[in-house]
Amino acid sequence: MIKCVILDDELLAISYLKLLCEQIDNVEVVKAFNDPKVFLSEIDRIDCNLCILDIEMPGMTGLQVAELISGSKKIIFTTAYKEYAAEAFDLNVVDYVRKPIKKERLIQAFEKAKTLLDVPHKKELIEWNTNIGRTVIFTEQIAYIKTSEIDSRDKDIILNDGTTIVLKNLSFKSLLEMLPPKDFAQVNKKEIIALSSIKVFSTNEIITTLHTEGDHFLKLQIGDTYKHSLMELFGK
Repeated sequence: MIKCVILDDELLAISYLKLLCEQIDNVEVVKAFNDPKVFLSEIDRIDCNLCILDIEMPGMTGLQVAELISGSKKIIFTTAYKEYAAEAFDLNVVDYVRKPIKKERLIQAFEKAKTLLDVPHKKELIEWNTNIGRTVIFTEQIAYIKTSEIDSRDKDIILNDGTTIVLKNLSFKSLLEMLPPKDFAQVNKKEIIALSSIKVFSTNEIITTLHTEGDHFLKLQIGDTYKHSLMELFGK
């Protein structure tokens, strides 16, 4: 399934593109934006694998947006102008579709995207100085992260098997930039949870699959600052 997000400053163009997408099998429009800055502020929290970007937009072009997200999302450009084609393909995008967009041409672009998305992804990892030296950690093995009680500059990573590794002198902001955003969420100022470790959640609390003393499950309090982004991440 191709899950796409649309960015175009013209609302009519968004409506037309959504209508075309709805007529194509295995394509879902997850969300649409008409403001590049709002798009950039939310895209990391949206479950999608493809972005359809208009190029000519006031304030920020689709080319500028693509430079910021091309490492994490596949991109199809749409534009009424042919002079951007060379710049677009320099960014290694999936396709460049001229307006007015025809359904058959859009299907071709989606088929190209599907071919690329079907390629198995390499394992995601982080590399940092730890209590056992320079260490590579596969993110799929991480269950939970918290600020170290010994030194707040350090972060304790708890792996799925219960092993704890201490990341030395690393901020949550930098750490979150290293982690795949679809798999992790910051719960409060001192804790990050892998979504795979969540058992139950409410507006105030997360109950994890991680055991604590007395055969209870670890509970995390959701900070007010993080409630909105968490609810969006869970599709609420």
